[in-house]
Amino acid sequence: MTTNADRNPQRVAIVTGGGSGIGRAVARELAAQGCHVMIVGRTEQTLAETAAGHDSIHPLAVDITAEEAPAVIVATALDRFGRIDILVNNAGIAEPCPLSELSGDSIDRQIAVNLRAPMLLTRQALDALADSRGVVVNVSSAGSLGRRGWPHFSAFGATKVGLDFLTRTWSVELAPLGIRVVAIAPGVIDRGPGGPMGADAEHYNRFLSDIAKRTPLGRVGKTAEIAWWVGELVKPEAAFATGTVLVVDGGLSVT
Repeated sequence: MTTNADRNPQRVAIVTGGGSGIGRAVARELAAQGCHVMIVGRTEQTLAETAAGHDSIHPLAVDITAEEAPAVIVATALDRFGRIDILVNNAGIAEPCPLSELSGDSIDRQIAVNLRAPMLLTRQALDALADSRGVVVNVSSAGSLGRRGWPHFSAFGATKVGLDFLTRTWSVELAPLGIRVVAIAPGVIDRGPGGPMGADAEHYNRFLSDIAKRTPLGRVGKTAEIAWWVGELVKPEAAFATGTVLVVDGGLSVT
């Protein structure tokens, strides 16, 4: 006998970088939609903080750059839930510095997290995503779509341009499997105390204030605003959207 649960199974999402910032907000947004959400990150404490009070958010502490990580992540999700419907490639790092001081190790770290890990994890999840006719969401950056230079962000910006290319390419390559691929490109987002990479609070707040003055809407973004758009892009009603990179930056990129 077929039940309503069989016809409408609870969707399962994987969100990398789920311990803070945009990843935390996305995990909670998808949980509010009724998804089981497996959040992936390196730090057990921050993952637990994301999951606190949310029974449908499930932490998995793993370094996504480790060779075994894609297989562990996908196998864990399938063992726990039996399916994967949504993959949000959110984890990212930025190590800003002038080109004259940029090291090979810094370049390698940013490529490993921002570009290599999403490629290998998405590859590992393909069969499961094809079974569910699922969706991949890549979290890019509004700056990667513009014509402006990004002083001190050579490696980070290059990885985000690469992620946009992957979004467009995968959308064509994976469409015959029923898999949609989209990206969201946030502008400057207030990610909470300390900012990204443990930045000094005073300097980070000054940076946010400066960007707010240059943004047509007169402020920086909120993590919940990016999460809302991710939530919309993965809904069944968005089934005709693939290959697009949605900019959410308060108009900064068009000024």
